[in-house]
Amino acid sequence: MVRSYVFLIITVIIFSGNLLVGKAISDLPPITITFFRCLIALLIVIPFAWKQLKWQNHVLIENWKPLFGFALTGIVTFNVLVYLALNYTSAINAGIVEASTPMFAVILGFFILKERLNKRQLFGIGLSFVGAVWVLSNGSINMLLSMQFNPGDLIMLLAIIVWAVYSLLVKQHNHKFPIYSSIVAMLSIGVVFLLPMMLVEWYFVGYPFVQTDINHWLGLIYLGIFPSFIALMLWNLAVADIGPSLSSVFLNLLPVFTTIGAVLFLNETLLLAHVLGGLLVIVGVLLVNMNLSNIKYFRKHIA
Repeated sequence: MVRSYVFLIITVIIFSGNLLVGKAISDLPPITITFFRCLIALLIVIPFAWKQLKWQNHVLIENWKPLFGFALTGIVTFNVLVYLALNYTSAINAGIVEASTPMFAVILGFFILKERLNKRQLFGIGLSFVGAVWVLSNGSINMLLSMQFNPGDLIMLLAIIVWAVYSLLVKQHNHKFPIYSSIVAMLSIGVVFLLPMMLVEWYFVGYPFVQTDINHWLGLIYLGIFPSFIALMLWNLAVADIGPSLSSVFLNLLPVFTTIGAVLFLNETLLLAHVLGGLLVIVGVLLVNMNLSNIKYFRKHIA
């Protein structure tokens, strides 16, 4: 059990690294970053997926529609929006806003899957929303009243709504697929869609690698190996061990690790609005996702 908790903490650290590295190489166009991230991950995953692709490819063919949904939401649209947002906002803001993802997943689940919400969850949703708005407005009532939000924060908000849609698709269809071969299929679809988009991007912004250095390529390699492969594997091992509900609680650590990394490595400034808004988001998401059985389970196995 302890191993699973370690896996989850490492996973969240890697996810925070996605925002930090994305911010550090944000001078590259967002579609270009997403394409090379997917391509590198695809080349790494294929050897692990070879047997599943050979013996279970009929499953992928029979269920191609959900796979396209996975790829277009979780692989293409979400990542492009995240890296686009990081052109305009800080990694700290992005981490705090992204931490509210489970809240949006619950809201979409209520409207689309007709899942019921109790009073505690409704209160948690409201609390997380207030926290996210507080961060988006930098704690300024005047900015809030004038609706002058950072465009990067609004793009990030759109990104997590897309991720919430992806999460619903996963919840409905993920049990149908072998893990490695489905990842290869998703990444392959993503690469096919992103390639012409990237060429169009290059036409408008110019070839982006003329003035790149080794740090840009190291960043792309990190994004391809760690968030796209290693973190996913660790997450799946942990979820198989302790379940998705308890595992999702650890995502609330995302703004903590992102903030620490942004202050240490990107020289970003930590504001009181970040602290207060982040706390509200975390507490709200905990109220939405945590139930009594999870609390008892956590206490039993961590003691």
